[in-house]
Amino acid sequence: MPVRSSSSHVLSWPDRDAVAAAARAWGARVAAADPNVLRIGYFGSCARGDWGVGSDLDLVIVVARSSEPPIRRGLAFDTLSGLPVPVDLLVYTAEEWQRLQDDTSTFAHRLRDEVVWIV
Repeated sequence: MPVRSSSSHVLSWPDRDAVAAAARAWGARVAAADPNVLRIGYFGSCARGDWGVGSDLDLVIVVARSSEPPIRRGLAFDTLSGLPVPVDLLVYTAEEWQRLQDDTSTFAHRLRDEVVWIV
């Protein structure tokens, strides 16, 4: 999250490298704690390199299976611990991720082209 300096009213935002390093550490902890997690990556501005003040971190997790509907899957992952900026989290099953590889939508293309796998 943005940090206010004790001697200034200016907010500072973590740089892209710091956010990517935090994402790698977070991803390693998540994967170690949950054997259902197959892959973790980030995409969006952090992956493209156009990261800036106010940017969030877009994460994708691929799990072996889930009985939860897609909109509820992210609730199983603590994105507040160890990540210095707000997070948008998408969680796909392996089967859904495989189907996404053949999807022709702009979003599917973006995911395929941009994801930087960290786990």
